[in-house]
Amino acid sequence: MATPDQKSPNVLLQSLCCRILGRSEADVAQQFQYAVRVIGSNFAPTVERDEFLVAEKIKKELTRQRREADAALFSELHRKLHSQGVLKNKWSVLYLLLSLSEDPRRQPGKVSNYATLFAQALPRDAHSTPYYYARPQTLPLNYQERSAPSAQSSGSLGSSGISSIGVHTNGPTPPPPSLLPGQSHLGPGTGDCLRQQLGARLAWTLPASQPSLQTTTSKGVPSAASRSMTRPRRDGDAGGAVEVTEAALVRDILYVFQGIDGRNIKMSSADNCYKVEGKANLNKSLRDTAMRLAELGWLHNKIRKYTDQRSLDRSFGLVGQSFCAALHQELKEYYRLLSVLHSQLQLEDDQGVNLGFESSLTLRRLLVWTYDPKIRLKTLAALVDHCQGRKGGELASAVHAYTKTGDPSMRSLVQHILSLVSHPVLSFLYRWIYDGELEDTHHEFFVASDPTVKTDRLWHDKYTLRTSMIPSFMTMDQSRKVLLIGKSINFLHQVCHDQTPPTKMIAVPRSAEPLQDAADLFTDLENAFQGKIDAAYFETSKYLLDVLNRKYSLLDHMQAVRRYLLLGQGDFIRHLMDLLKPELARPATTLYQHNLTGILETAVRATNAQFDSPEILKRLDVRLLEVSPGDTGWDVFSLDYHVDGPIATVFTRECMSHYLRVFNFLWRAKRMEYILTDIRKGHMCNAKLLRSLPEFSGVLHHCHILASEMVHFIHQMQYYITFEVLECSWDELWNQVQQAQDLDHIIAAHEAFLGTVISRCLLDSDSRALLNQLRAVFDQIIELQSTQDAICRAALEELQRRLQFEDKKKQREAEGQWGVTAAEEEQENQRIREFRESIPKMCSQLRILTHFYQGVVQQFLVLLTTSSDESLRFLSFRLDFNEHYRAREPRLRVSLGARGRRSSHT
Repeated sequence: MATPDQKSPNVLLQSLCCRILGRSEADVAQQFQYAVRVIGSNFAPTVERDEFLVAEKIKKELTRQRREADAALFSELHRKLHSQGVLKNKWSVLYLLLSLSEDPRRQPGKVSNYATLFAQALPRDAHSTPYYYARPQTLPLNYQERSAPSAQSSGSLGSSGISSIGVHTNGPTPPPPSLLPGQSHLGPGTGDCLRQQLGARLAWTLPASQPSLQTTTSKGVPSAASRSMTRPRRDGDAGGAVEVTEAALVRDILYVFQGIDGRNIKMSSADNCYKVEGKANLNKSLRDTAMRLAELGWLHNKIRKYTDQRSLDRSFGLVGQSFCAALHQELKEYYRLLSVLHSQLQLEDDQGVNLGFESSLTLRRLLVWTYDPKIRLKTLAALVDHCQGRKGGELASAVHAYTKTGDPSMRSLVQHILSLVSHPVLSFLYRWIYDGELEDTHHEFFVASDPTVKTDRLWHDKYTLRTSMIPSFMTMDQSRKVLLIGKSINFLHQVCHDQTPPTKMIAVPRSAEPLQDAADLFTDLENAFQGKIDAAYFETSKYLLDVLNRKYSLLDHMQAVRRYLLLGQGDFIRHLMDLLKPELARPATTLYQHNLTGILETAVRATNAQFDSPEILKRLDVRLLEVSPGDTGWDVFSLDYHVDGPIATVFTRECMSHYLRVFNFLWRAKRMEYILTDIRKGHMCNAKLLRSLPEFSGVLHHCHILASEMVHFIHQMQYYITFEVLECSWDELWNQVQQAQDLDHIIAAHEAFLGTVISRCLLDSDSRALLNQLRAVFDQIIELQSTQDAICRAALEELQRRLQFEDKKKQREAEGQWGVTAAEEEQENQRIREFRESIPKMCSQLRILTHFYQGVVQQFLVLLTTSSDESLRFLSFRLDFNEHYRAREPRLRVSLGARGRRSSHT
């Protein structure tokens, strides 16, 4: 039974080395150490890890060797191995077997020549950015087939990028020739051996199907051309026109790649590009190739200059520093390629290899191997140009714009950079939506805070959106939700004094993987990332609305404003007018607010308003407007509703000023209705009292007709204001409030409600002419009241005198005297004649009042017909339902269709 030491990896690896090399443990010490380094490194072949592809290649190889039975047996064994699941890395095992069987350097029938396996540094494409593998057909697993050992070369040209050079600076390097058996000195097979050593690091990454640039004889000796070619010098001649060799250009190019001037290629500050010195004697082909390669150094300098400048700029912010870090990471991959090329050049110098060998560095090989790195550096340079002068979310948007490309490798590169750049943005975002904290020192986040704003304006003014900083990969709706989430948390803490932790408001767990969230952001905007924002938005907004409705009775206050400021509580308003009538009839300068407040409390206790919540009733108060000369109490009286705390966020000062304007308009309209009611009651009483004055009946009839016109007008206006404006708008507001998802929806619905009421009640700037005409109508109603009171007062006085005269006459007759004397009778007749003569004046006064009133109404109707509001146009038909005014005003003799067309043109 084997001891545990015999099963240790080191013992097994040493046994494998002894078996492969056919030597003792002492002789394979160096190879064993190198094998340990290989196994301990992170190398992996640059092929797609497809287990079934490798199995198919093995079966094809067996079939090619006419071993069909072995191919069938292998297929059955592979099926059983795949079904059992004993091994985890089946692909690695199959790949190792295939590599051992197809290695062209293996001598037939000898296992000892597998020593060259240790000279191969298996590359691995492990990079910070995603790498798109080529299709398996373009990366064959075997070397090019040979008809005889060393009959043709194994090196070939291929294209690669930064990730295509498989040797890592932290991985093992191929062992020197002294570590390989039988290669202690250079012999006739030197070309083959050097090709095996020098091409080892690139052999796995270059396609073997391309033709070799250099051919050798069947015995491994270079061809005649190769043998006769002398090794070119690395440096130019000392005097005269310098003839620069390709080897010297290769060395210069490697320095230029790093932004360092070479001997023959230097940076031209005037032209801002690298140029070959004029004294260098070069053919056009080498010069053009060198200039094409030198572009890589120019791109490197451009990127490096940007990162060096911005890395020291603290005001660049976290997003900018992340962008610089991403650029540094990409440059690090570029430097890895340069280190491989430098090591290859150094190895050539140490081994004395000339350009005739396939593994040597040439300008053409550099042009191929740097093709992909050049594309990547061009992309980075374009990003640097596009991101100049940008920071924060604007910088992230600039990077995101470059993801909209059809090139998969370019899109992958930019998406990786974007994931790093967006990481600070996501950190800001999660801190804001989960904690309500905004730590944006350099103003990079798209949510801005104004510390000078006071608490009462927190919701409206303190937090706003920086539109320029909204990343383009986020929609405006997402940005608005993010703003509302953090704003709701701060509103709850600072205004509502609710110290509930955000973790209890939001049931969604806080994300701990911002990089994974960045991937979700770019790959699944509609589900993963959008879902997190929506969940936090709905939970936070729901909690805020619950607090406002439950703790601060927001809906109850809205109902109270509707009842008291918009005159919805009819019994209270009517009783308040009855109680205030004596006070408000006095001049405004003689009013005292405490007297009016007492009357208000009396009206509350006497009506259904007494059943409202004390919290609501204590906010109801009296307010006196600014007094103008000649104003009465009716002109300056107003009700007020005090709001504070979170409720003031919905009922702002601007909203309460609008409510004050609407109340004054409704109060004036209600007063007109109240006046006309008194006029009608006066008609009813006076008609009975003044029956004994038949000459006065015409005056009463004229007053009754004019009052009826006014009653019709006021009733139609009241119907329009109450039902078509207030009730419809309130019903729409209430439905929107019930369906509101956040406080902004409630505020917007409330402002829209007030806007509709203001415009339809003719209180906006566009309806100023209509409002002036309506106020003129109201003034005529007040004038009618004054005129009728004066006429009826004169008629009642005349009636009183006549009754007194008759009573005096009857009293004297009862005493046995003459009822009246001739002088008294003449005096009485004179007074009656004077009264009768005054009646035409009364009628004339009423006719003038009627004419003026009808003229104002006709002008009001004309303005209504040309209004852009359809409801106002239909109001004109109700006011003139019998075409009474149409017959007197030619401008009203227009059909409905013509009115609509005319209003549309105006």
